[in-house]
Amino acid sequence: MSGQAQAPSYYPVYLSLAERLVVVKGGGPVAERKVDGLLRCGARVRVVAPELTPELARLAENGEIEHLARPYRPGDLERAALVLAEPGDQASDAEFFAEAERRGIFANVEDDLDHCSFIMPAVVRRGDLVVAISTSGRAPAMAVRLRERLERELGPEYAALLELAGRLRRPLARDAPEFEERRRRWYELVDSNVLALFRDGRAVEARERAEQIMGVAAEEPGR
Repeated sequence: MSGQAQAPSYYPVYLSLAERLVVVKGGGPVAERKVDGLLRCGARVRVVAPELTPELARLAENGEIEHLARPYRPGDLERAALVLAEPGDQASDAEFFAEAERRGIFANVEDDLDHCSFIMPAVVRRGDLVVAISTSGRAPAMAVRLRERLERELGPEYAALLELAGRLRRPLARDAPEFEERRRRWYELVDSNVLALFRDGRAVEARERAEQIMGVAAEEPGR
């Protein structure tokens, strides 16, 4: 065995950023992609950049994001829950990361592991199904290719099943107070043909089969 110390592995986690401030340094395409994902999660976003892409400019004009139209300055990360940066000037990126470290804020500078306290996974979304893929920063392109493969394999039927599952959860909790019984029914649902019915476009049959398995009627959408 080599005497070289092994780098610690990353701890995977899904964060709730709803109504939390996230600061993004940079206004280019990378920042635009990050901002889109953050807004989908309900975060309050502050972008610090002299210039913005047209889409980021539109979001700022509509009041959907806060824009500080200048380069990053120390102090811009105050009250942030999370901070992200496009790769840019190395000195500025280092200062950005140092401020985050002082404040105890997790930070990520794109494509710069030395200035990251967390890394961004490649993500596949199908409704409430979220699959995150990471290579621990070793080969991000591999994570992208794996994401593309999963995007082909995981169709919209997964989102449909999870939406229905959300409407079954409360009725099941009322009907089956014992955890083991609820657990048994959930596994029977997941292992059934309901997913295949959704895949074949037979949504009514899928709901009827799911309600039969779970022994309860699904709540109506929007409740």
